[in-house]
Amino acid sequence: MKYSTDKVLETLNLVKHPESGKGLVELGMVENLTLEGAKVSFDLVSKSSKDPFTKSLIKSIEKTLKFYLDESIEAEVTPKVKQFEAATFKAPNRPLSGVKNIIAVSSGKGGVGKSTVAANLAVALSRTGAKVGLLDADIWGPSIPMMFGLETARPAATEENGKTVILPIEKFGIKVLSVGFFVDPKKALIWRGSMASNALGQLINDGAWGNLDYVVLDMPPGTGDIHLTIVQTLAVTGVIIVSTPQKVALGDARKGVSMYQQQDINVPILGLVENMAYFTPAELPNNKYYLFGKDGCKNLADELNVPLLGQIPLVQGIMESGDKGYPIALDEESPTAKAFAELASKAIERIEWRNRELAPTQKVIMKS
Repeated sequence: MKYSTDKVLETLNLVKHPESGKGLVELGMVENLTLEGAKVSFDLVSKSSKDPFTKSLIKSIEKTLKFYLDESIEAEVTPKVKQFEAATFKAPNRPLSGVKNIIAVSSGKGGVGKSTVAANLAVALSRTGAKVGLLDADIWGPSIPMMFGLETARPAATEENGKTVILPIEKFGIKVLSVGFFVDPKKALIWRGSMASNALGQLINDGAWGNLDYVVLDMPPGTGDIHLTIVQTLAVTGVIIVSTPQKVALGDARKGVSMYQQQDINVPILGLVENMAYFTPAELPNNKYYLFGKDGCKNLADELNVPLLGQIPLVQGIMESGDKGYPIALDEESPTAKAFAELASKAIERIEWRNRELAPTQKVIMKS
């Protein structure tokens, strides 16, 4: 019985790696997939020859294929090791060459409001008079189109020096590109790691970004291939880590900071942002309720010796403005907009310090 490649990949992505909780296809662990009748063959890529889950994953793969597709399916899985999976595209010597500062907004886990912070930081930076771009690098969960009211937008293309380039869409004075502009928003993206890297590479290398003061990168949550692709492709000025005050989120934030501070990567940490720092009801704007704990990010920042750039409250208006495609940082009267304006101010100060005191950022060259 035959099945399409897409259907098999979709099924394989149901198998989660115990360490990250993410699907095998999402993690880029499925390569060289071939289908011959009832036989499914592919390489199972790990980043370490000592991955303790390889054997259990193979068993889970076999059971999942038989359960969801057909009992007669035969799975031939070949374990394979790759230290790092970089992008397969060839980047130019200086992608985004007209951009002065590239700011990666990252998080150790999903659900902490990273994209909300990235979108509103871009708006707040733009309101200082800076020229700003926003690149949605969250390949598997692009949400920037919704937050900017651009869900049905499609970028135009033009010829520039004999090359086809993508024109970012301008909204609220910000140049925006997202993989969400090119896919069906109702369907999940099931891509191998190299496919995701190539898609991101096109946005970086083929985007007509022009001359900008800042490009804000909305990174995927966690740590993985896309993060490595970014730092290998771009000279990232610095990273802002977003977390909530909860212990579980702080633990993942600490891992995110650790990744960027690794000797082989060494991208400067601009600071932490504590999102959902406290709850403030609209009818009681002066009240603060610390639903997830108090000063968690402040304490972590002190521990890691990095600045706390901002504490963003949990208010209903942030959610509503994001759903309506109108980032709350545009609302000058909103206390939350003022919090994002303060975040932008501190981020600018920190970037100026970083550019003054530290050597220019270089693209990362990973050792195999």
